[in-house]
Amino acid sequence: MNLKQKNERRDFLKTTALVTGGAMLSPFTLPKAYAQGSDEIKIALIGCGGRGTGAAFQAFGTDQNIKLVAMADAFRDRLDDSYKALSTKIGTDKVVVTEDKKFVGFDAYKDAIKEADVVLLATPPGFRPMHFEEAIKQGKHVFMEKPVATDANGIRKVIAAAEQAKAKKLNVVVGLQRRYQDNYIETINRIHDGAIGEVVGGHVYWNGGGVWTRARQPEQTEMEYQMRNWYYFNWLCGDHITEQHVHNLDIANWVKGGYPVKAEGTGGRMVRTGLDTGEIFDHHTIRLTYADGTIINSECRHFPGADNKVDESFIGTKGRAYMNAGNVGKIWGLDNSVIYDHDGKGNINPYQQEHNKLFGAIVNGEYVYEDATRAAMSTMTAILGRNATYTGKEITWDEAFNSEIDLMPDTYAWDAMPKILPNEDGLYPHAVPGKTKVV
Repeated sequence: MNLKQKNERRDFLKTTALVTGGAMLSPFTLPKAYAQGSDEIKIALIGCGGRGTGAAFQAFGTDQNIKLVAMADAFRDRLDDSYKALSTKIGTDKVVVTEDKKFVGFDAYKDAIKEADVVLLATPPGFRPMHFEEAIKQGKHVFMEKPVATDANGIRKVIAAAEQAKAKKLNVVVGLQRRYQDNYIETINRIHDGAIGEVVGGHVYWNGGGVWTRARQPEQTEMEYQMRNWYYFNWLCGDHITEQHVHNLDIANWVKGGYPVKAEGTGGRMVRTGLDTGEIFDHHTIRLTYADGTIINSECRHFPGADNKVDESFIGTKGRAYMNAGNVGKIWGLDNSVIYDHDGKGNINPYQQEHNKLFGAIVNGEYVYEDATRAAMSTMTAILGRNATYTGKEITWDEAFNSEIDLMPDTYAWDAMPKILPNEDGLYPHAVPGKTKVV
């Protein structure tokens, strides 16, 4: 590693430590309610599916005086289901969303954001850039789910909005929850302190059986069908390498203290061949090359019935390390002796911890958490990998990041057409390595 690379890595790690370690960077102006002596924090939920409803429950799980005052979703039935679940369990003294504060449709988020001090953004990720832009424009603190975009155009929007959030001293937490999980924090701190020497390689995995599909209904327009079955369309989901594997890629970037300069790989569709599996791949295998030449091997697949593997391991000049979401963190020396074994210690739910940290900072008048840029760069790492597998070619970071390809529809309306449409047999075109162009 040359001096320039060491300095860049040092600066990255300093920034990461400030964000994840909770160091107070500077004070910010508290919401108006606090100035009036109230400790009430008003939240709005944008995206009322399972993950959004879960995020709202976790906001209520903090020690703060939370009130849910507005909800927004493209679909009324999703909003109603979420409201019922929240109001039944939390109570209508805390879930105070009146009918006129239940907003439905593509532009519903704008009205809901106006009502709150903090917004929870949990729609399908294709909408994240525009929702995040609006929340920051309106001066709101934000929790938003990962990934934060589905194409490079969206990534650039998130990074620009993140700069505005910094200028306004708005706290932003992103649902890459491993960043808030004890075993990852403790193990990676030791890696950065030199426990395994210089990191020279690694492997990151998200291999599972796949997720739900939702069949097309006769009354649905093409837009509604894709929105209901959103996981299988890149403009909404970004492929499972982006939607799920971003977690593991984020760990690789965290360990390396930077982002890959290029990627190459392979992928395809072996089991996703039905009418309801859209355009996404079911497997991706990637080689990510970092600036110092380190190669991290990445693998994610959705094969029902196959072995599952969701974890991260790294090799250094002095040892090796292993982590997984089950609160395991372990480091071995070159002689195979155990240097560190987290083994389940401090088992705090990281999903809850994200909200504890965010709302605690707000109440304490701290500007502490700015996850957006980092999350955007790890999301971009997933998009880089997707570009490599879709094309079968080596793609550089700069090529991927500067791509002008825009996956999002030109118009948002139920009778508008997304950019990808089925053929006469109801099947969608998908990438073909060696033929597809992505930059």
